[in-house]
Amino acid sequence: MSENRRRKREEVELFEVDDSQMLDPEDDGKDRKPGRVLSAIGKVFLTIIVTLVILCGGIYALMCVVVYGPSRTAQEQFVMSLRETSAIGFIANWFFSEDEVKAIIEKNSIKDTDVITNTSLVTMASGTDSSDESEEQSQDIEIVDIKGTTYRGKLMIIKDPSRVFVGTVPQFFEGDGKVVAKIAARYNAVGGVNGGEFVDGELTYTAMPVGLVMTDGRIVNGDTATRCHVTGFTKDNILVVGNMTGQQALDMGMRDCVSISSSIGPFLIINGEAQDVSGVGGGLNPRTAVGQRADGAVLLLAIDGRQANSLGASFADLLYIMQQYGAVNASTMDGGTSTQMYYEGSVINTPYSPTGPRQCPTAFLVK
Repeated sequence: MSENRRRKREEVELFEVDDSQMLDPEDDGKDRKPGRVLSAIGKVFLTIIVTLVILCGGIYALMCVVVYGPSRTAQEQFVMSLRETSAIGFIANWFFSEDEVKAIIEKNSIKDTDVITNTSLVTMASGTDSSDESEEQSQDIEIVDIKGTTYRGKLMIIKDPSRVFVGTVPQFFEGDGKVVAKIAARYNAVGGVNGGEFVDGELTYTAMPVGLVMTDGRIVNGDTATRCHVTGFTKDNILVVGNMTGQQALDMGMRDCVSISSSIGPFLIINGEAQDVSGVGGGLNPRTAVGQRADGAVLLLAIDGRQANSLGASFADLLYIMQQYGAVNASTMDGGTSTQMYYEGSVINTPYSPTGPRQCPTAFLVK
């Protein structure tokens, strides 16, 4: 083949077009765009679904390792941590029957007691009267960073116990309560932590407390006859913990108190004696506690949990912390997403909630 003929043939091939690739002059491409968009969206959703399936599968596999692994302690800690949450407690029943779960809870808890605080064992240090202006109020409060193997949090030490009281939402009703910061603002308080239990079941009412609540020596929730799991302060500013009726609380001179069931907020220390801890002493979760030293100083504790840098604390951990800081009486408050500590305009711990601290009906506040 001559050079000229070869070149002509190449030129013909360059201009040959496949009929299937030719554009319809009336087709402007608009009809193909919706299909392409839907295809892209489908791929994105498919990727998300596959990722979630892999992630959930990995989490489930990890749970299986913990549950069926050789460590009985890890297994029981896992079950306790789950069952102490209101949202995902049912997951424990994926691996154990209800009877088995109940047995694990019974084996790993702090036992309840009929012992009540003996107020004569607390001797107030001199200069704890809030009317004494010789000491600046700002010097009366100390904030301490708390760290442990599985947890971190904040401890507020208030030297003058007369500054600590129970604050509430304006009205108890079947609706939403307020975060501690807003309850504190209602009383112009400088700090505080969340308080007692509220209605939380098939329906949740964060503005409706459970059990006995007293403020300024008056019963504002509950009655004189029902026995409740009570934590509060007398008119002599002594922290009292114990199971009692509203009438017993009045007879003891209680000025402010809240209630919480023993399974959610067990007593930690009474009259200098640590309460009976069995097993791991609860799961690892965010926790709140209130205590008092023999000199009258009040300890407000908030432990972060369910986070990468702070899994949480057990009830046994709270007891240990309170002992380390000299508490002679101490009790657990509501925990989980409710745990929050407020001080001078800010929430100073890291509550476990993407939307911020949970609303509550009551709080222990500092004037």
